[in-house]
Amino acid sequence: MTERQNSPSLEPNSSSTNQNHNSQKATDSPNIEPESPKSITTPPKNSLVAPKKSLISRINLSQSQLIIISLVIMGTGLWFDISWLGLLGAIASFLFSLGIVLRSVKRWIAKFLTPQERKNILGYIAFVAAIAVLLKYFQFYSTVSNWLKQFEYDEFGSWADWVGALGQISIAILAVYVAWAQYVISKDLTMQQNRITQQQTIDAYFQGISDLTVNDEGLLEDWPQERAIAEGRTAAILSSVDAVGKAKIIRFLSQSRLLTPLKRDNRLGRPMLDGSGGYAEDRPYGTRVINLGVMLAGADLSSQDLRWTDLSDANMVRTNLSRSDLVKANLARTILYEANLAGADLKGTQLFYGLPEIASPRSRTQIPNYETGEYTGMVVERANFIAVKRLSGEQRYYICAWCGEKSRNTVPGGCEGIPNKLGR
Repeated sequence: MTERQNSPSLEPNSSSTNQNHNSQKATDSPNIEPESPKSITTPPKNSLVAPKKSLISRINLSQSQLIIISLVIMGTGLWFDISWLGLLGAIASFLFSLGIVLRSVKRWIAKFLTPQERKNILGYIAFVAAIAVLLKYFQFYSTVSNWLKQFEYDEFGSWADWVGALGQISIAILAVYVAWAQYVISKDLTMQQNRITQQQTIDAYFQGISDLTVNDEGLLEDWPQERAIAEGRTAAILSSVDAVGKAKIIRFLSQSRLLTPLKRDNRLGRPMLDGSGGYAEDRPYGTRVINLGVMLAGADLSSQDLRWTDLSDANMVRTNLSRSDLVKANLARTILYEANLAGADLKGTQLFYGLPEIASPRSRTQIPNYETGEYTGMVVERANFIAVKRLSGEQRYYICAWCGEKSRNTVPGGCEGIPNKLGR
């Protein structure tokens, strides 16, 4: 029993041993098998040509060297007057250099011309070529050739006269072009010089106003005659500078608080400090150092930077403020009758004081009430408000109420539901 039970366990081992032996034999068989006659490597038939190939590889030349050799051949043919040698060198030079030229042209086109520009150039070339071919098929060239053959040149002088006349015309055209170029350059230089001169004049004005109204201690000291002289200087310079210069002067005067009504003492009329490092403002009864009055009436201030400027109480009848930046500007009690504010930015612009339902335009006889807003608003009758930017609801209400029937049609957003308090 013991042998029978143990015998099956031995058979698999023997079989596995045989398998391992066979596999090992199969694995080792290629190494032990004798080489057949077919497996013996014989030198290829073209082995005798190998030295020739290596010789060619040794004399392999670059493209630049080939071009140089072809140029030498071409030069030799030209020097010794050997036509076939020169022609051969020229053809070889052309063929060897053609690839380099085409590649460089391709790289240049890809670098400097966009796909759309390449398409445009190709279109122009095709257009001109098509016209030239169409003229040929419509017998245009032959007609012109026949006409030239029948033309009597003696009646119109020699070709030298024609060439001389064309030369004189070309010289005249060139002279006109040079004169025009000189005019443009001189005009630009004159404009640049005018801008420099204007800026120097404005700087001198700034310094003069500062010396006139500020004492040695740096405090504002403006006596009546000094205020009159300051207003006279301002009126003179505003009438002699362009829109950019006017805007600079207005910004300077506003930031210096020379256009703001300041609170004065009851004895000498000197400005009073507000206790926080500045001068106290007094809208109802204060006095300005410089009162603009009618200095800006009919002025051109289009497309100018007038942010945070104080233009209150100014007479700006028919002033052009189109596309100007009036953010946070003070236009209360400003007369803008028939003014042009098309495209102006009115974000946060002070048009009146108080509530829009109570506020009303300034009056010649009534005293303004800065608490309720009566008679504190600007005069906007017949003004142009087309495409005004960032107009608030309160501003739109006041403008629609007091601009008149003609200007209501220009207010962005319309004036529907807002009464016409002007009555006309």
